[in-house]
Amino acid sequence: MFSRRAAIGMVATGASALLASARRASALDYPTRPVRFLVGYPPGGATDILARLIGQRLSEKLGQQFVVENKPGAGNNIATEAAINAASDGYTVLLINPANYINATLYANLKFDFVRDIAPIACFNRVPNVMTVNKDVPAKDVAEFIAYVKANPGKINMASSGNGRATAPRCICRAKCSWR
Repeated sequence: MFSRRAAIGMVATGASALLASARRASALDYPTRPVRFLVGYPPGGATDILARLIGQRLSEKLGQQFVVENKPGAGNNIATEAAINAASDGYTVLLINPANYINATLYANLKFDFVRDIAPIACFNRVPNVMTVNKDVPAKDVAEFIAYVKANPGKINMASSGNGRATAPRCICRAKCSWR
């Protein structure tokens, strides 16, 4: 069914971890051929640009090409499945982001178990999420906001970048919110 640890996941946070990984890899004579660097988004977006910058730096440091291959669609699931089904030889890596973890809760019939099938190796970027509300909302923290939403079912509106994104609407309060 699934090959064990068929892909190496790349998690987001800290250039020092990236350089440390590069030093360890070169000590092991890795890589000896080009590395496939999968990205679950189309070319030109922030994730693609990040992957290209990282890939360029790794290519320079390790002396082999890190070839970015964009596999957009299904909220990163197409690229993730391709990485998981690749040979477990370290020559296919995947740039992941919060959507990969979120998808485990959104999709019931994935052909992989993200946490079991991915092995993170480096971190190079951290993006904080911030919750903001209109100044007229009487909530000063998340707990107060949840209480406010529960007390006002169907009256709360919000903006979202869509399901499967780090900012996806997920009603944690079980109220009848307008986005449910």
